[in-house]
Amino acid sequence: MRNKLSLEEKLFIRDFGMNLRALREERNLSQTKLEAIAGLSKNQVWRIENGEVNTTISNLKLLAKALEISVEELFNFK
Repeated sequence: MRNKLSLEEKLFIRDFGMNLRALREERNLSQTKLEAIAGLSKNQVWRIENGEVNTTISNLKLLAKALEISVEELFNFK
């Protein structure tokens, strides 16, 4: 299993996080509130939004449900 991410992958993770932040802020949710609704651990949303973590598919589903959007909408960024 490979441990190193390519620059392209790192940029994608960063852009994903920026999109998640925008979606959260559009709904006037704090990171803590989104974590509570989604059932994620403390600081998990911060870590995702800041590109600190390559999150899981199950977390994507939880976040989409908490934001009341489809998983696909989490990826609507350039």
